[in-house]
Amino acid sequence: MEIVHLLRAVAVELGLHSARFADRNGMHPTDVRALIALMDARRAGEEMTAGRLGVALGLNSAGTTALVDRLERAGHVRRVRAERDRRRVLIEVEERAVELGWASFGPLIERSVELLRGYDDQQRAVIREFLDGVRNAAAESGPTRPEDASQGDPHHKTPR
Repeated sequence: MEIVHLLRAVAVELGLHSARFADRNGMHPTDVRALIALMDARRAGEEMTAGRLGVALGLNSAGTTALVDRLERAGHVRRVRAERDRRRVLIEVEERAVELGWASFGPLIERSVELLRGYDDQQRAVIREFLDGVRNAAAESGPTRPEDASQGDPHHKTPR
C-alpha cells in the first residue's frame, strides 16, 4: 500500500503543479488538460477534432466548443480544415502554447528523465508496465461525469 499512497501523492503534486500553471496563465484546469491532450496527439502524429477532444476530456459538445473558443481566443490553438476531407475541422496547438507549457513543465520533465536514467532497461520496463496498468485501471474505473453515473441505474433520480 505504501507505493499506492506514494502514487496518489505524486498525482496530487502533479495536479497542484498543473493548477499553478493554469492560474499563472489565466486558464481553467480543463484548458491545461486540453492542451496536454492536443500535444500528446501531435506527438503521436494523430489528428484531433473537437469531438475527439471532448471525448478525451469528458465534455459535451457545448462545453467542448466553449473550451476550444476560449483556447483559440487566447492564441493557444487554431482550427484548421483537414487536408483529406475539407469538411473536417481539426484543432491544432499553437507553438506559443507549447513554449509556454515547456517553460513550466520542462524542468519537471527533465528531472523525471534524469531520475529514469538511474534505472536499467528492465527496471524502466517494470515501471512503464506498472504506470500503464494504473492508468488503464483509472480509465476503466467508471464514469467521471455525474450524468454518466445515472446511466443504467433505474433508481437514480435526476434533480429538478
